[in-house]
Amino acid sequence: MSQLYEHIDTLNSPYEAFLVDSRNINDPPRPHWHYYAELLYVVEGDVRVDCNERSTVMHVGDFAFLHAQAIHNVVPDASAPYRYGVIKFDLSRLTGSRNFTPNLRAVAEQARRSEKASILFPAETIDGALFSRVFETCISELANRRYGSDLMVYASLCELMVSLARIWQAQGVLTGAGRATGSEGIDSIVEFIDEHSSEPLLVENLARRCGMSYSNFALKFRQMYGRSCKEYIELVRVSKAENLLLFTDLDLTAISMDTGFADCSHLIKTFKKWKGVTPKQYKLQNSRS
Repeated sequence: MSQLYEHIDTLNSPYEAFLVDSRNINDPPRPHWHYYAELLYVVEGDVRVDCNERSTVMHVGDFAFLHAQAIHNVVPDASAPYRYGVIKFDLSRLTGSRNFTPNLRAVAEQARRSEKASILFPAETIDGALFSRVFETCISELANRRYGSDLMVYASLCELMVSLARIWQAQGVLTGAGRATGSEGIDSIVEFIDEHSSEPLLVENLARRCGMSYSNFALKFRQMYGRSCKEYIELVRVSKAENLLLFTDLDLTAISMDTGFADCSHLIKTFKKWKGVTPKQYKLQNSRS
């Protein structure tokens, strides 16, 4: 199964969204799996989705929700041209700010465990205008990378996931409406890291929060996210500093305080480690007229 694993760097690219066009494909698709959810929406032609040893043909307007760690593949169902949108993302990124907000990761987990839950949705069972708009928005925002793109994608995916949750709820899949609990699992610890990245974070404390030993937590985290937890924390802070450099006029002292670095020198050293240039050089290289 390890040969089928596809690593996705959702820290540097928290979301992926793109259009697959049969006219531009050179290599045949291969079965694969990853730790992140994948959404498919057919806009032209027919394709066959193979997921966990089950095959289904999708037509224009059909949608599929492929759960994390599901082995899947998408292949043409005929010789005619086809196009479909793809969105890949970590469900832990879709978080609410209140304990009464539905936990969308928990909703998806309940759906994954239930035999009642659909993962393939014919066009007539979904809000086609909504789903089409979400895919168009995500693909456009991530291609153009304008100010607030990640927030636009976040809002669009939350809207889509709530629509799906309502379908699963009508199917009798959800219990407790997927509400958040006080416990943390390693699947959702990146949510905690993202929310608290401006504060001191120790890997030992994060492991304890997940109810795991340090060694088991470190091993599992690297398997899931492709780097150590310490590196992940550094990159979260660097990514936030990057946005502040590009889209604000804050000085380095303010940026270092807002992003969890001890001081300016710590920010500069860590930023250069991951980006290859200092924050000042990065801002000059990417300044917008």
